[in-house]
Amino acid sequence: MGRLIYAANISLDGFLEDAAGSLDWSVPDEEVHAFWNEHERGIGTSLYGRRMYETMRVWELDDWLADEPAVVREYAGIWRDTDKVVYSSSLGEVSTARTRIERQFDPEAVRRLKEASRADLSIGGATIAAEAFRHGLVDECVLLLCPVTVGGGKPALPRGVPLDLELIDHRRFDNGVVFVRYAVRNR
Repeated sequence: MGRLIYAANISLDGFLEDAAGSLDWSVPDEEVHAFWNEHERGIGTSLYGRRMYETMRVWELDDWLADEPAVVREYAGIWRDTDKVVYSSSLGEVSTARTRIERQFDPEAVRRLKEASRADLSIGGATIAAEAFRHGLVDECVLLLCPVTVGGGKPALPRGVPLDLELIDHRRFDNGVVFVRYAVRNR
């Protein structure tokens, strides 16, 4: 059975993106990118909301990768080798391989997907992750706290959903980013 892991870069004040929708403040350096590569290697299926999928699909393209560091090019391969489910009622079609659209988030279907999976699953995007948290589907949180406050934007964790978390791992990176991994105890 696979675990459902909510993984995100977040600002120190708790946001996934700033008020303008930007993620520029969370671009990882090579050390952090290598961490994400290792984390993503264990993921068999990624669950995305539409906006997160639209952000992530750049990894399907090769044209911009030629001049990037090896760690960035490596991530593209990892991302491409992962199955992807996009939850969207408005997206007409997907533009990446190994990707399917689900028109609504069905908690029971996600439970069955977890039960049938030999690898862990990840969930990305605040709105879709909030649904997974509300339905007790998230097993772990992997958060990289970026040393910046953005003052507002899209909250990383769902509002109105109390979570009982147990710290199971942590690490400090040279650039000031702090990794924390929590088990969700009140699923």
